[in-house]
Amino acid sequence: MPSKAHGWGVENAEDTIHALQFERRDPRANDVTVEISHCGICHSDLHFAHNDWGMSHYPMVPGHEIVGTVTAVGPDVQNFKVGDRVGVGCMVDSCQKCEFCKGNQEQFCVEGATFTYGVPDRHGELTQGGYSDHVLVREEFVCKIPDGMEMSKAAPLLCAGITTYSPLKRWGVKPGTKVAVAGLGGLGHMAVKIAAAMGGEVTVLTTSPEKAEAAKKVGASHVLVSTDEAAMGAATASFDLIVDTIPVTHPIDPYAALLRPNGTLVIVGALEPLPGVSGFNLIFGNRAVAGSAIGGVAETQEMLDFCAEHGIEPEIELIKGEQIPDAWETLTKGDIPHRFVIDVENSARG
Repeated sequence: MPSKAHGWGVENAEDTIHALQFERRDPRANDVTVEISHCGICHSDLHFAHNDWGMSHYPMVPGHEIVGTVTAVGPDVQNFKVGDRVGVGCMVDSCQKCEFCKGNQEQFCVEGATFTYGVPDRHGELTQGGYSDHVLVREEFVCKIPDGMEMSKAAPLLCAGITTYSPLKRWGVKPGTKVAVAGLGGLGHMAVKIAAAMGGEVTVLTTSPEKAEAAKKVGASHVLVSTDEAAMGAATASFDLIVDTIPVTHPIDPYAALLRPNGTLVIVGALEPLPGVSGFNLIFGNRAVAGSAIGGVAETQEMLDFCAEHGIEPEIELIKGEQIPDAWETLTKGDIPHRFVIDVENSARG
């Protein structure tokens, strides 16, 4: 039968996020029930809450960087037991039978992957996310948190970690690869840490000179201020890979010019339309502009294990549930070089 849940959400696109109570759906035979300890705040939570992408449903409880402890499992669950430390990312279901699902790329499910919150699931019920005390998720979309990894710092890896790990792995970052990361927010600082752990020589591209110290702290070897025309000109054809984490529309042509021949600029942050890129920049150098969306569940588990092995942790600021509106307000003003994480288990319940 449905369970009562406490969380924080919005009831329409103009609403201010606030404490609320809601019902979780009936448990299913393949469900893992998770008592949530922490949930990261992703910039996309704001976009979904405000229906910026035209796909939101209400009422909405955001959150897709979820960690916690298993409190119950359905009779068909095979890989998890009560007491396991687990995480849930951006998806909670897919068809499990198409070529992409079978190829561990559930994010490209032909029938459409089911997002963790704000959309109808495959049974017609509205999904609700991790800004809450518990969640029910199909077993195939649950990851194991490695032993020794702090739960609060594991949370942002479920989105920010996999979103940056996936393109860095796909484009073959290795010792000697010259990598630039555009933007130093929740995604950007994770891209720097992971690229550096893979052996890349990392440069942060930023409009804010004051972020230089933070960039070096998380592993960047260099900082390039993108508003400095002379410095940008001197850096032409310098990078093998640029991971663009900027979460809003912005010019990309100046970044494309920084690519070495056969280099790639990967967009992971902005879903909005982007200004055109010069054909000259692309053709004379065999350069490419690409996109990358999260990763499949298996790759997410691989990323968690990689971060545990290399001691990679996101920079976080722990907040309580009642501080979520202030955190959202901060994020609307621009990226910050860390991730807000809600300490759900120690927050007052609405």
